[in-house]
Amino acid sequence: MNIKSSRFLSFLAFFTTVLMLSYAYYEQYVNGLNPCPLCLVQRFIILIIGVLFLITFIFNPQKIMKTISGIIIALISLTGAFVSAWHVRMQHLPPDEIPDCGPGLEYMVQNFPIGTIFKNLFTGSGQCAEIDWQFLGLSMPAWTFVCFIGFLIYTIIWMRIKND
Repeated sequence: MNIKSSRFLSFLAFFTTVLMLSYAYYEQYVNGLNPCPLCLVQRFIILIIGVLFLITFIFNPQKIMKTISGIIIALISLTGAFVSAWHVRMQHLPPDEIPDCGPGLEYMVQNFPIGTIFKNLFTGSGQCAEIDWQFLGLSMPAWTFVCFIGFLIYTIIWMRIKND
């Protein structure tokens, strides 16, 4: 497989999502860093991006299907960037503007209608405003923002690469 092929790039993107999710679960289960509801949404978006890149690796779409796949992945990456940017915004709110802690995502999914879940997610909770982890001065949601923008740029490049 040529390392400049779109198929190889699909596999590389898929593998990157696997590494990202593996690290998130490592932090959760080994280091005890429990994810807030917005963290779980970001994980789910990374999972979707990974599955889509895996599909493009397996089926190696041509021309129009590759463009459609790329647009879908780009839009999902933008959605992830929006969610992580919102999360970073919550982490930088003044203490008096931080929302109260609400129920966890699992509880909301089991007991609330979908509209209420989305409203609660993006209103946020106090748990989402906590910064429990940093690397080079950036929180995990800030790093996921960088990664989502990276996936967006990567997808645009991927769409322009010729297939094998």
